[in-house]
Amino acid sequence: MSETAARRAAVSRARAEIDLAALRANVRALRERAPGAALMAVVKADAYGHGAIPCARAAVAAGATWLGTATPQEALALRADAGLPDDVRIMCWLWTPGGPWREAVEADLDVSVSGMWALEEVIEAARSAGLPARVQLKADTGLGRGGCQPGEDWAELVREALRAESEGLLRVTGLWSHFACADEPGHPSIAAQLTRFRDMTAYAEQQGVRPDVRHIANSPATLTLPEAHFDLVRPGIAMYGVSPSPEIGTPADFGLRPVMTLAASLALVKQVPGGHGVSYGHHYTTPGETTLGLVPLGYADGVPRHASSTGPVLVDGKWRTVAGRIAMDQFVVDLGGDRPEPGTEAVLFGPGDRGEPTAEDWAQAAGTIGYEIVTRIGSRVPRVYLNE
Repeated sequence: MSETAARRAAVSRARAEIDLAALRANVRALRERAPGAALMAVVKADAYGHGAIPCARAAVAAGATWLGTATPQEALALRADAGLPDDVRIMCWLWTPGGPWREAVEADLDVSVSGMWALEEVIEAARSAGLPARVQLKADTGLGRGGCQPGEDWAELVREALRAESEGLLRVTGLWSHFACADEPGHPSIAAQLTRFRDMTAYAEQQGVRPDVRHIANSPATLTLPEAHFDLVRPGIAMYGVSPSPEIGTPADFGLRPVMTLAASLALVKQVPGGHGVSYGHHYTTPGETTLGLVPLGYADGVPRHASSTGPVLVDGKWRTVAGRIAMDQFVVDLGGDRPEPGTEAVLFGPGDRGEPTAEDWAQAAGTIGYEIVTRIGSRVPRVYLNE
């Protein structure tokens, strides 16, 4: 089979359609939410499952001037392969000892530093490369994850970063942090973290740090906390048209549109009698004579097994529910008395325009969050890009 024929066969099984026009519109809507701040488009985890390079290009076309990744490998791939304008900054923040610091310095990435071990490694990389590193100091303002603790740890990190800057080994380009509960409106940690962030950035600036950007706003803070916008906002999931949490509103409430549609073609349609067990463990038994449809997607493709017997699917204009367990490569829906042809489209989630479920519907069915639903869709599902 030729490569073209193989791709067509793969698309006929299942596909994730990525609407880049929707993504561009979402970026513009998010920029309007924070008109005084630059926008970093977060494209970590292959752009939350949507495809990092196409989404990065679309975000930049819509006005993003920064791109954010978790790992340095993600950032290096963007710098090498995305064909971005030279003035687009790329930041990466999830480092471990022995990481590719020199490669990051040579690629002119902004690297996050949370502690002295990382500062020492990036300084050594800068010496080796003969180039100054671009360093952003991360403050732990209350998330308790990455970031430098306030007090003596922060004072030491600032002091040593400034010493290296005076030697021409680096430039402190940013001061930043991350919220713990910005998706829970009114949570007391939000105000506490903002106060601590202001205090820690003020201390660094009093010592002589002159950052290009100060930033703490993730998607929910970009949408609901203008006081947290500072110089830069970092929307991630909102850029892909998924709400950070139902509590703060739907995508439509913020002028956002879901970017991914996940669909497959029915692989089999057959009649079975009542009392027929369906899928592993027979957790579903047909209540009477009915028609079953086989959807060729499973947990190996990222469909959550936790949504067995609850996941919604649109087939032939009607909502169906996963019948029994989701298997590795496939699951079944009970079509009642309807008999669509094999090859009929089964839509797991999309924007909802045609009455199909959304990623949030699947999140509710699986007891998780919309972030996980879109991000976990695996590479076995081809991405089909619309409106490039």
